[in-house]
Amino acid sequence: MNKKLFKQIRNEWRFNIWIFVELLIVSVVMWFITDNIYVQVSNYIQPHGFDVSHCYLISINKLTPNSHEYNPADTTENDDRAELLNRIQHRPEIEAASYSQNSYPYDGSNSSSIVRYDTISVGNNDWILRRLVTSDFVRVFRIQGANGETPDELARLLSKDKILLSDNLFNKHKMQSLNQLVGKAFHIDLDSTKNYILGASIIPMKYNDFDSKKYSYTCIMKLGKENYKDMNELCVRVRDNMDHNFIENLWRDTDKQLRIGNMYISDIQSFDNIRDSYERGRMNDIRNYTTGGAFLMLNIFLGILGTFWFRTQQRRGEIALFKALGSTNHDVFTRQISEGIILLSAATIFAIVIDINLAFENLNKAHNGIYLEPVRFIATVLISYFLTAAMIIVGTWFPARKAMSIQPAEALHEE
Repeated sequence: MNKKLFKQIRNEWRFNIWIFVELLIVSVVMWFITDNIYVQVSNYIQPHGFDVSHCYLISINKLTPNSHEYNPADTTENDDRAELLNRIQHRPEIEAASYSQNSYPYDGSNSSSIVRYDTISVGNNDWILRRLVTSDFVRVFRIQGANGETPDELARLLSKDKILLSDNLFNKHKMQSLNQLVGKAFHIDLDSTKNYILGASIIPMKYNDFDSKKYSYTCIMKLGKENYKDMNELCVRVRDNMDHNFIENLWRDTDKQLRIGNMYISDIQSFDNIRDSYERGRMNDIRNYTTGGAFLMLNIFLGILGTFWFRTQQRRGEIALFKALGSTNHDVFTRQISEGIILLSAATIFAIVIDINLAFENLNKAHNGIYLEPVRFIATVLISYFLTAAMIIVGTWFPARKAMSIQPAEALHEE
């Protein structure tokens, strides 16, 4: 049967060549869509390097002289902020609390640094996010060490004025991990005259949900009490079993317990809301791309369905003849499907050549800065192949089933 099938395909080459061209174009387009979705999903499921569940951002403001409650004698802003942090930390529902400056996840307003070790310098062309924090920052967001250090252990290292750096910081310099440099002195452009001792390397922290962590670099540094006046963020983690109505309960106590000098709490936000707000633009882009891709795939399906429907309808007499000669419905269906799959397989071989050239020209989406990865390429080619094959099967099954339901004598009579 296979020999007869290949002979039939060859004899009908004029019609099959157009199907071949259609399947070639479809295969390339399907690969391009699949490759983009693969990159987005791969980036999204990567570990974030932090955890914002049960976390809240408390915004602090200062009364101005225009306020009737302003106290001009209060000039101890650092002490006021320290006392506010202390009171927040001692609330029973609080697991950890910290001050920071342009450092919390999903902020979008950050500072950068240049980090140097010996003759290696990173930060001139790469963005190293500088997180100036109090030591409990790593406990609030449950940041983990690359060598298994817990947030509590990292917090103790920060309290000793040691710095934490992303484990992937020197990847471009062929250094796979910073573990070997723990305890070594680094220079940071915040104060190039000072030596900063590396306390631990940390699991890379992603900048957002949809970017790869490979080139997300972080430098976490502790600031002392004398710098509390520069801290514009108070982040807290609430205990998992005490998260209910936290914002309402905290607002209720702000005037009585959390009003210190001229300092007051001006806003409280859940990090779930902060994340949704920060990612809304990206989510809209992905939603639009996914909708466009789904619409394009629907059109591809309808095109393939129409092509193979017309092709099968043209062969009603041939199908009737097969049945008259003793072929079963399964035999007829297998033959019709096999022809489409053979044409798709041939088209896929040529499509792979085109796909490779598109990747070489960097026309697809980069993943970890790479456009052509063997595993990713094979996976996306196979996914697009099986999706197209499924379309062919569905596009052939409906008309073939209808054609097989007719009596052979009737179909031959029509012919």
